[in-house]
Amino acid sequence: MADKVKVTLVKSPIGAIPKHKRTLEALGLRKLHHTVELPNNAATKGMVTQVRHLVKVEEI
Repeated sequence: MADKVKVTLVKSPIGAIPKHKRTLEALGLRKLHHTVELPNNAATKGMVTQVRHLVKVEEI
């Protein structure tokens, strides 16, 4: 199991519901094609699952 995951914003959150916008902000994603490395834990997985249609996830 990977220790970290790389999350990239690939779709604009302009039309997304406010809860999803706040989730992206909490993940640290600001601009399109912005990438962050996050720990691979249950909290991160849950947040990524909520916005899976807006992001791309890679295990490191």
